[in-house]
Amino acid sequence: MTLVGATEATAWPGIPVPRTPEPLDPAEANLVDRARDGDSDAAHRLGRLCAERDDRLGARLWWERAARAGNVDSAYNLGLWHRTHGTTEEAVGWFELAAGTGDADAATNLASLLLERRGDVDGARKWFERAAEDGSRHAARRLALLCEDQGDGMGARRWHFRAAVDGDLRSAHDLGFLGYAAGDEAEALHWWEYAARGGHAEAAYHMALLLHAARDEKGAEGFYRLAVRADHPGAAFRLGDMALCRGDLTTARACFERAAQTGRPDARRMAGLVCARMDDKPGAARWYGQAATDDPEAAFRFGLLLVAEHNDLKGARHWFRRAAERGHHGAMVELRTLLPLLGASPEAEECLLDPAPPYWSRPAEPGQAARAELAVAAARRRGDPAAEPADLVEILGTWDLVTGELVTGASPLGDGPDEVSPADTVGWLARASGLHRAAIEHLALVRATLLRPGTAPLPTPAEVEHVLGTARDLRRRLGLR
Repeated sequence: MTLVGATEATAWPGIPVPRTPEPLDPAEANLVDRARDGDSDAAHRLGRLCAERDDRLGARLWWERAARAGNVDSAYNLGLWHRTHGTTEEAVGWFELAAGTGDADAATNLASLLLERRGDVDGARKWFERAAEDGSRHAARRLALLCEDQGDGMGARRWHFRAAVDGDLRSAHDLGFLGYAAGDEAEALHWWEYAARGGHAEAAYHMALLLHAARDEKGAEGFYRLAVRADHPGAAFRLGDMALCRGDLTTARACFERAAQTGRPDARRMAGLVCARMDDKPGAARWYGQAATDDPEAAFRFGLLLVAEHNDLKGARHWFRRAAERGHHGAMVELRTLLPLLGASPEAEECLLDPAPPYWSRPAEPGQAARAELAVAAARRRGDPAAEPADLVEILGTWDLVTGELVTGASPLGDGPDEVSPADTVGWLARASGLHRAAIEHLALVRATLLRPGTAPLPTPAEVEHVLGTARDLRRRLGLR
């Protein structure tokens, strides 16, 4: 909040200053005389002096005198005064008085009050529009977000564009997502690059993900590196994954460890995996141990490491059980083998008798992982609920896994690949699995939407949960994991 006319020494309403007023010097006495004679500028300056002394009541009284005499800056300051003190109606009145003269900041503050404290969407939109037309970048962005909330896509694009070309990188980032959700990837790339080169780390990351999904690994790596400069954990993770794919274990380890230290949970497991490949068993144990509580794959690998390196069967049992409780098939197999060695029966293990839904442990194809993250980011951009990227990766991976049967010819029905029309993939899967055709069509539709945004609305969390159940049932019926 900035008081009009205040100097850098202004303490109100921030750091308090002594309440004892300064001796009235001749210059101030002159201001008082002029203010009492109706000089609105003098009254405004006296209000400023009171504000600097933390004399809030004095500031209000002088600004009221100035505002009633036509001083717009005092009317604006009174709006701030009343907003700070919670007297909304008075704040609205003073802001409206200042906004009516064309003051864009007053119009923006007025619109915010109407929206946030009265719920007056139409009134807020009117004043945001007036402020935006008068050149307020902040008002243009707020108006764009309001248009999004009202489902006015054209209005949202118009005002995000106005804010973005005026330098608001957040609106440029949002324009990228509006383009992506509409299926216009060229527009998404344009605005994300614009924001990324201005220093917006999230835009750089999303630019890199889209390039990665389009198999432009060189371009993606450049923007991942740009995002990493701002310690973006996702970007460091992706760089680690790229380094691992080309066999550069040293770089992969450094990237995964950096991602883990800046908040990417699955980077701890990947750091452990790279340490294991580098034969750094203590490093692998450290990272797997940190990840194992929440990561079934890390718990499984930690259990294997405890057996292989320390013959710690009891420790391994704990972590195999932990992973098995989350549906990890490999952990279930190891637990069944291990329990008799410890004098225990697998029949007493609830996680083996009543298994959890299967955990998807197959490595994610980079392009699919990128599409999954973009879909989740598009939903969460405005605070909407979204599925987890891992669930979307499982849906995408399941389709590739089950349709691989068409290529190998390993059909449960005995059909060879020449006997199955590619156009009837859904029908073939329905016949092979016994699932209803409509369920498989829904799975195919969600997959297509994730890979080609704009063809349909992105799936809701409830829809993802439903389709994920179909994907798991389909794999079970086909004897696949």
